[in-house]
Amino acid sequence: MGTSEASSTPASPTPQPPPLKGRGSDKRITLAVIAGAQGIGGEVRLKLFAESLDSLKQHKTFEVGGKTLTLKSVRQTGKMPVARFAEITDRNGAEAARGAELTIPRDALPPLAEGEYYHIDLIGLPCVTESGDPIGQVIAVENFGAGDIIEIRKPDGSDFMVPMNATAVPEWNSEKLVVSSSFT
Repeated sequence: MGTSEASSTPASPTPQPPPLKGRGSDKRITLAVIAGAQGIGGEVRLKLFAESLDSLKQHKTFEVGGKTLTLKSVRQTGKMPVARFAEITDRNGAEAARGAELTIPRDALPPLAEGEYYHIDLIGLPCVTESGDPIGQVIAVENFGAGDIIEIRKPDGSDFMVPMNATAVPEWNSEKLVVSSSFT
């Protein structure tokens, strides 16, 4: 799942978004990246990180490198969605925007139900054992089809993965993620 997605049950795998920008309420969430120009009228192809095209459509403006882009339309064509922004009016502008990350503030995401989380809220959390001993930090959340997998980096630089379930992660909140000692 991408960072803007909520999780509580297994879902289909999606690519991981670019790194988190900021901490706390100033987090920026990347919902898509402009992959290139589409045609000559200023439309762009998008690499989508949001849960769906409908998730992207919920947002009318995006921050792109300190500037605002206003979404006029977006449609699915082939493998990549195609979007039109008010501020991109021709192919030159579309090509110049290649690689631009379309971000929104974290607080623009919909609220979650009990037990759900956004991947972006887990990335960067310190991880501790059940006895409180530090073991590392969450660096990624993957999903290969059977549920979310948390990737943790130890202080020595090595990484390990644990499933995001009650057996491996009996407790988590906005401050820390507790990993069962049988998984460390």
